[in-house]
Amino acid sequence: MRFDVLTLFPEMIENACSHSILKRAIEAGVICINTVNPRDFTLDKHNKVDDTPYGGGAGMVLMAQPYVDAYESLEKIENSVTLMMTPQGEPFNNEMGRELSNYNQIIILCGHYEGYDERIREIIKPKEVSIGDFVLTGGELPALCIIDSVSRKLDGALGKIESMEEDSFENGLLEYPHYTKPREYRGFAVPEVLLNGNHALIEQFRKEQQIERTRLRRPDLYKKWLKNR
Repeated sequence: MRFDVLTLFPEMIENACSHSILKRAIEAGVICINTVNPRDFTLDKHNKVDDTPYGGGAGMVLMAQPYVDAYESLEKIENSVTLMMTPQGEPFNNEMGRELSNYNQIIILCGHYEGYDERIREIIKPKEVSIGDFVLTGGELPALCIIDSVSRKLDGALGKIESMEEDSFENGLLEYPHYTKPREYRGFAVPEVLLNGNHALIEQFRKEQQIERTRLRRPDLYKKWLKNR
């Protein structure tokens, strides 16, 4: 999987991907991270990428030319998709992450300031994606969320594929609670069922916990799970 990220702050992407599971996935050849800075494609000596909005208003707008030229400089490989990180986009969820994991290349556009010149959308025609109903100062953090979520679904990214299969949302439910040593801490003990070695009972307990936790914390998911049973 190749990730190409158009960003004004490439070090944010590169630094975050140099740790933990993403670092190991890169070293194992599971993913490749490439950053492209639109400032390198500006036509003036000041490397200007933004300007005041036509019609007036606060803030600055990202100019079309540097972003479009930066995008067009990328080599598009077979089975590629382009994403634009924007609060106006389709909400990202586990199902979308699973769909994205089937691509060979994901190109991600990271915005800043008041947003994109609309012609960037019209020319590139990206899939617009949001990670939630809130606004951030830039698209780098949302892009990293996409990279992390999608990467862990690829073969070889995680030590054990079972780690992903038991994640929240993978079966329509939230994940069950986990425990480790010590057996008792500040008066809170590990449930006895997890200590008796009966794997059938453990599996039953965990499934019950998943269902109840989802019902209480995410009734919307619970209703959907009931409907799809």
